[in-house]
Amino acid sequence: MITIRNPATRARARGTALVALLGAVQVLVSPRVLAAQATPATPAHAASGPASPQHTTTGEIDAHIRFLASDLLEGRAPATRGGQLAMEYIASQLELAGVKPGVSGSYFQPVPIDVVAADQAHIHPTTSGKATMTLRDPEDVVLAPGSATENSAAHAEIVFVGYGVSAPEYRWDDFKGLDVKGKVLLVLVNDPPATAAEPALFDGNAMTYYGRWTYKYEEAERRGAAGMLIIHTTERAGYPWHTVVGSFAKSLRMLPRDPNLPPPLGVRGWITDSAATAMLAQAGLDLATLRDQAATRDFHPVQTGIIFDASFTNHVEHLQSANVIGVVPGRDPALARQAVVFTAHWDHLGIGPPVNGDSIYNGAVDNGSGVADVLAMARAAAASPHPKRSLLFVLVTAEESGLLGSEYFAEHPTVPITDIVANLNIDGGNVMGRVRDLNVLGEHKSSLGPALAKFVAPLGLKLSPDAHPEQGHFYRSDHFSFAKAGVPSVSIGAGTDFVGRPDGWGKAQDEDYTAHRYHQPSDEYRPDWDLSGATQLADIVLGFGTSLANAPALPTWSAGAEFHRQAVNGAAQP
Repeated sequence: MITIRNPATRARARGTALVALLGAVQVLVSPRVLAAQATPATPAHAASGPASPQHTTTGEIDAHIRFLASDLLEGRAPATRGGQLAMEYIASQLELAGVKPGVSGSYFQPVPIDVVAADQAHIHPTTSGKATMTLRDPEDVVLAPGSATENSAAHAEIVFVGYGVSAPEYRWDDFKGLDVKGKVLLVLVNDPPATAAEPALFDGNAMTYYGRWTYKYEEAERRGAAGMLIIHTTERAGYPWHTVVGSFAKSLRMLPRDPNLPPPLGVRGWITDSAATAMLAQAGLDLATLRDQAATRDFHPVQTGIIFDASFTNHVEHLQSANVIGVVPGRDPALARQAVVFTAHWDHLGIGPPVNGDSIYNGAVDNGSGVADVLAMARAAAASPHPKRSLLFVLVTAEESGLLGSEYFAEHPTVPITDIVANLNIDGGNVMGRVRDLNVLGEHKSSLGPALAKFVAPLGLKLSPDAHPEQGHFYRSDHFSFAKAGVPSVSIGAGTDFVGRPDGWGKAQDEDYTAHRYHQPSDEYRPDWDLSGATQLADIVLGFGTSLANAPALPTWSAGAEFHRQAVNGAAQP
């Protein structure tokens, strides 16, 4: 069944929306904010004299988070009433700050979103040929539609293709010229492992994009496969099986498919290591041996003689959300067409399964805090002397659905993608106080990491390495959509070395948030947060972005980065 709704980005009654939203904010903000004058952190880009750059304040960040995380917004899911309220609020705040509309006289860039839900009760995958078994969903496999169509199906031989990687820069090809069109591919999760002889192979213990499940599905589609099953292990995936079940056994959001792309996969899925082992054993194949073979360049695909069969019906909706975009124009006539882009995602998970009686997933930290930082940065930038290049503030939708809003922007940029010189992303602001270090995803992939380290060194800050590079965090937030398009990009957040706190305190706070509030209804606004860290982070990101907008030389990709090849072939490499 297919239904169509397009509720978002209607023509706005500007005055009515603005009065209503600001009235709501006045009711919601805390007394200390209304009273006010919260002392801001010393800005990273401070200067003296009447033309000094403006800085962010704890009061404005507090007010933004308090409203965006309110129950009134019902978790800010895209294409819902709460999501629409969030979009209207963000646009109103940009307008109040004097930030110009970033989309041909509008603050809104409509983003079409397809929502597809498989009929889970009627998924009964089986195998035949050299292995005959019924696979249980979700105990053995989790299957999902490959696109927003009414029916999903795959009936084909299973071919084991190792890690499913084709990476010329590593001289690695798991396909060896085999035509896998119409086949169901069986692949291992993560990258091929580094060896003693090649410790830097696929960036050592740090996951590259070739290890991400998204890449594996994309490569399968490029080769015309009918379906793909990824073999799960907790160690190599970085998360347990129940995380896979929770992510796939529900409605999936995706961008409408470009008709010029190859046909979509009929079925996308995961299979447990134990189920894959049992299935292959029936065909006389040993998964442990295949895994060892797949870790070498000599590996060749294995045609298993096992026929996989699955078909199910889907419910499809065609919805619409929007990115909210504002611009502070550059002052240099020759350079103003170029832009530094700041991003944060405004969406969260909406209303979901109740936990302790609460079903609203407010997303105060993730990512109300990041949006609050970017709104404060936009206000400060508009009130400051403008840099040579433009500053573009892009608050994106549907990050939680797979980076859809940022992907859509990267594919349909409001300025030419070759004129975007860098993307600086905030996915989770700092609500716990000032820090001595920053965590930067993508620190070594471009010149942005070293440039930021140099920028913050006079402030007594350093960049700390990613604590879990094997989990591929760089590929999980909105800056990655820009990186795929060739734009040097990083995501910047607080580290774990907090001023006035004992060693280990910051790490313990991170672990506590992940265990008890991440993607839970308990991620709610708290009036006792120490937002001096929020202004510190916001001022650093704005100051660094402004320095890029004034710099004579543009950011460049590192030679070994997986996006360097795309960039030099004409995407965004300056």
